[in-house]
Amino acid sequence: MAERDYLADEGLATAAFLALKMGRPLFLEGEAGVGKTELAKTLSAVLDAPLIRLQCYEGLDAAQALYDWDFARQLLHLKAAEAVGAGDVRALEGEIYDRRFLIARPLLRALEVQPAVLLVDEIDRADDEFEAFLLEVLSDFTISIPELGTIAAAAPPVVVVTSNRTREVHDALKRRCLYHWLEHPGFDREVAILLRRLPACTETLAAQVARAATRLREADLVKPPGIAETLDWAEALLTLGATDLNPDLAAASLGAVLKYREDQQFVLKNGLLRDA
Repeated sequence: MAERDYLADEGLATAAFLALKMGRPLFLEGEAGVGKTELAKTLSAVLDAPLIRLQCYEGLDAAQALYDWDFARQLLHLKAAEAVGAGDVRALEGEIYDRRFLIARPLLRALEVQPAVLLVDEIDRADDEFEAFLLEVLSDFTISIPELGTIAAAAPPVVVVTSNRTREVHDALKRRCLYHWLEHPGFDREVAILLRRLPACTETLAAQVARAATRLREADLVKPPGIAETLDWAEALLTLGATDLNPDLAAASLGAVLKYREDQQFVLKNGLLRDA
């Protein structure tokens, strides 16, 4: 993973290794921006397998995650059959439910593509019903399509499930997975990440940004910055031509690291950037 510029600590690297070797989904929890989604992208690159992403949201149902029929193409096929005088109704019904008219959504694609990395992103945003359905799919990696039959994965995809913990995910799903909680990186690792991801960044600037980010995470903010925001901040500073971080420049570029007005006001009012 380090070769792909993802600097994982020993715990996360071990969890990912075990998930691959044991064929178990990897359930990642942690604050937004700590690298959960990025891990799935990195595994996709390391394994040279396509990343198939299912973004969860409230109201997501099985049809939107599994498959859908291409009704427009089916209708065109019926009209074309009528134009040439096709008279066998039973055969025509079989034709319109052929695999070529099926639109594969993320879960079905992950079973059909070999190999694949399936990212179920932010499962905590989905409803309980979808969570139960996902558990069923992850249990045997098969999908039943009434018109076509059962589709099973020749080899299970590598599965990464992420949660920002906006709600508790049921124990049944967690038991199916290997679990790892992602913390914000420590100072030394955050500096190393900044230097690896932003080659133009100096060690001085990386250390100053990482130190400032640590102070912001220790404050009582609505949304403390993750490593994603730290990278954005450092990149913004480099874009401004900065070689080090001073209070004025830190305040001017605060929108790159803090995305809530209340947080920005709190930081400026309490002088948290004074030592930047």
